[in-house]
Amino acid sequence: MVKVMFLCIGNSCRSQMAEGFARAMGAGLIAPHSAGLIAAGVHPRAITVMKEVGIDISGQRSKEFDEDTLASMDMIVTLCANLETSCPPTPSGVQRLHWPVKDPVGTAGTEEEIMREFRRARDEIREKIQRLIQRLSQGETR
Repeated sequence: MVKVMFLCIGNSCRSQMAEGFARAMGAGLIAPHSAGLIAAGVHPRAITVMKEVGIDISGQRSKEFDEDTLASMDMIVTLCANLETSCPPTPSGVQRLHWPVKDPVGTAGTEEEIMREFRRARDEIREKIQRLIQRLSQGETR
């Protein structure tokens, strides 16, 4: 199994969604983890939109990254545009991918507009996870 750490700033939304998709869709192939620069708690709207596609992330918890855990990963995936530069250095031997998914947290507007942004992020992350699973199942690690 490939140990993958999904990182974003607060470990509340995008990285939690990625962990949930990887756990559900990559079972037996990916050992998913998520963390953030801070632990902001799992966002209730992230839980809601994931339940809409049959994945329950309500039992996941928000975590801050630590150097030892990062060093034990096979791959690190950053999900924030600004995290590419503010993320800790990638340990030697660990592959790093950057998926700059726009953060739906903080979206202004009606509840419908806000939820549309959470669904957009969810669907974008699901597509990226599907491509990652396809690559890994074909033996591509780079």
